[in-house]
Amino acid sequence: MSLWSLVSHMPPEHFSGLFGEFPRDLRSLLADWLENQPWEFITGTDSFCISAAGVLLSAMVEKVRGLAGGNEQQRQVLQLVSNLENTYRRDPLRLVAVVKGILEGERAALLKRDRHLPLSFHRRQEELKFGLDLQRLQHRVGEIQVLQERWKQKGDGTRACRQTNLQESQMKTDGKLQGNDLPALILEAMKELEGAKLQVLKRLHIWKRQQQLAGNGAVFEENLAPLQKRCENLVDIYFQLQQQVVAVGGELGSDLLSRLLERLNTVLSALVESSFLVEKQPPQVLKTQTKFQASVRFLLGPRLLQPSAKPFVVKADMVTEKQARELALGGYGNPLSENTGEIVHNTVALEINSTSATSCATFKNMLLKKIKRCERKGSESVTEEKCAALFSTDVTLGPGNLAFHLQALSLPIVVIVHGNQDNNAKATVLWDNAFSELERVPFVVAERVPWEKMCETLNLRFMAEVQTNKGLLPEHYFFLAQKIFNNSSASPEDFHNRSVSWAQFNKEILPGRGFTFWQWFDGVLDLTKRCLKSYWSDRLIVGFISKQYVSKLLGPEPDGTFLLRFSDSEIGGITIAHVIRGKDGSSQVENIQPFSAKDLHIRSLGDRIRDLGQLRNLYPNQPKDQVFGSHYNKEQMGKDGRGYVSTAIKMTVESERDQKLAPQESPQAVPPPAPTNIYSLPGQPPEQPMDHLHLPDMRSSAFPAQMVLPQFHAPEEASMSMGIPSASPFHSPPTLLPAPVSTPATALPLGPNVAFSCQPLSPDLLPYGYLPGDLILDDLSPDPMDEEMPEITPFSPARHISPFRPLLPAPPQLLATSLGNNVDLPSEDEITQLLYEAQMEEGLQPPSYSDPMANPSW
Repeated sequence: MSLWSLVSHMPPEHFSGLFGEFPRDLRSLLADWLENQPWEFITGTDSFCISAAGVLLSAMVEKVRGLAGGNEQQRQVLQLVSNLENTYRRDPLRLVAVVKGILEGERAALLKRDRHLPLSFHRRQEELKFGLDLQRLQHRVGEIQVLQERWKQKGDGTRACRQTNLQESQMKTDGKLQGNDLPALILEAMKELEGAKLQVLKRLHIWKRQQQLAGNGAVFEENLAPLQKRCENLVDIYFQLQQQVVAVGGELGSDLLSRLLERLNTVLSALVESSFLVEKQPPQVLKTQTKFQASVRFLLGPRLLQPSAKPFVVKADMVTEKQARELALGGYGNPLSENTGEIVHNTVALEINSTSATSCATFKNMLLKKIKRCERKGSESVTEEKCAALFSTDVTLGPGNLAFHLQALSLPIVVIVHGNQDNNAKATVLWDNAFSELERVPFVVAERVPWEKMCETLNLRFMAEVQTNKGLLPEHYFFLAQKIFNNSSASPEDFHNRSVSWAQFNKEILPGRGFTFWQWFDGVLDLTKRCLKSYWSDRLIVGFISKQYVSKLLGPEPDGTFLLRFSDSEIGGITIAHVIRGKDGSSQVENIQPFSAKDLHIRSLGDRIRDLGQLRNLYPNQPKDQVFGSHYNKEQMGKDGRGYVSTAIKMTVESERDQKLAPQESPQAVPPPAPTNIYSLPGQPPEQPMDHLHLPDMRSSAFPAQMVLPQFHAPEEASMSMGIPSASPFHSPPTLLPAPVSTPATALPLGPNVAFSCQPLSPDLLPYGYLPGDLILDDLSPDPMDEEMPEITPFSPARHISPFRPLLPAPPQLLATSLGNNVDLPSEDEITQLLYEAQMEEGLQPPSYSDPMANPSW
């Protein structure tokens, strides 16, 4: 965004007296072009500044001529061109001063209104300054070359005369140079070269800092081509100046020559070492035994790398924070003495791509096999421990085959070994990325930061994670401040000058909760990203608001008014708060149980809101179908493509008021009678309903231990409700139950579509191993047929019988009570022996009567 696009809409009185000599129409015509020229950095009156001003005047005249349109407009434009040439041809520096004053006045008016300038403006200014400084340096090198030629033409001169000129040149200051003063020109060029180097290094540091902020979601211009061009241009000028210094070395004296060469070598070393950087960072939360990628780039590689028989190899190693600090303080010149972790596939060749003019090493399949933890400070946890990946290589550069050991350190990495550490590790990375300084000792970061900076960080993270352009609002920051500072009585202004600590962010548990502030906030991020992005982007979710404030907001509203808020007590939940009004006009605000991401994947938030008829208007007064209509999913009607009738899940909510009114509204609703319990199992109270009892498959020979059928006194038409589903094992051949022989045949309905006939055992079955008193259960229920299953011939209702007896011996007195006194029972020893043999045949462990449950007290 250009400066003129902002100020052109401001009232003209803000610029009174600004456009006099330079008309406003011409400013409007030139617009962006005028702002993209280095007017403000032409500050001197030397030959370079005069030359640069003349170049700008000529470029302006050509630009205006190129903008000429129709006949009338063309005459006006040509008049402007004539005025420009007549006014500034003799004094182009005057034009520079006029345009500089206009731009400064426009910036001042914009700052007064907005209190800041766009970031793009600052970036453009930095680029213009560096470009002009580079032109100045090239101009200086040209002057040196011209003067050097003059020295050669003079031939032999007295040594004393030249030494006098050298001493005088060392006394010159900042641009006050004589045209024939070669040593002074070289010293000035050296100073300007060092200044340009500092600008390049600063720009590289800014790029790295922006790359780190991008880890939190900031916008990042990844393109390194402009920076590579800067480095290459500066290195070209370096070699030109070095050649000139060496060429006139005899005239400079050994002392000055050695100092100049040392300064030149320092410039080259700084440029080479700084231009080796991590272009693609490894993951900042890195799990062991997980593959990851990274890449490094050598900006000066295409220009300086010399052909080699063996390719230059880049190696990646893990280093601790302590090792990283030692490397940084040593200037990244010392090889790594010890690895803190084992990385697989950690060597890659440094390759030059002639098409893209880049030199890169790309690691595609690295894997951190293990990590060696270092000693932690105080209460520091594993997820607060920071390490880094160190990329290093040895290269030979330039015509002189200079050897360099290059090292580049990645951003801080938190290594985890389990997914449940991910949340806390992300907090460490977020804090470090947001609040570290531009040039710091690794990995020092503030323990306490202003709350306003924290708000900016949370907003940046939220918008990037959710991928929305709708960020947090002031009222959201107020709620978050109340939460993190545990102060619900303060006003928004009370938090403006507060600072928040790392402990408050992710070490201290929130009062009355089981999680930290960051853990809760990250849960909101994850839920919104996965299920609520469109709702948030449409501003349908208030989200960050307390339950108490919701009650205050919704209390006066009509029945059915609702809003959406993130759960304050659960991680990753959203709830619906809505108003219910009674017949007496009293209002009650209810909060529906929060929905998790899993819930919203089953049925979306929009469909749930549609399901609830008691929800009518989104706060303050927006009909729900109007604002949520685009979020409703189309309900499928009729049959699907396979011929099935469509089904749908609907959500209902029974309010507390409905629960109170339910008995009055439906008095006919009577609870079903408790079913009769016909079994007595160890450890189960006799009054427990039968629908909680899992009955065995009557076709199986394995029955629960100590299952005894008490004496059954049922009338002719007695029935029981067993709660057995239609797919129960009772859809099977009839089963025999021990029962009194005198029991008449009785129909037993055992649930929906399940019924059995119970009648005494016929004496002719005794030879087949059945005992007197066994009952026959005949299956009287219809056999279900599922259209998806192959048809199977159903069992005949004719008597399919099988015995059903206890597996463990029951006391004779109980069996006598249950089976009647007219049955001759085997002795207890005989029953025990029979059961022992049966269980041994089945490979079962015989019961141990040392266990009180195996032989309970009778």
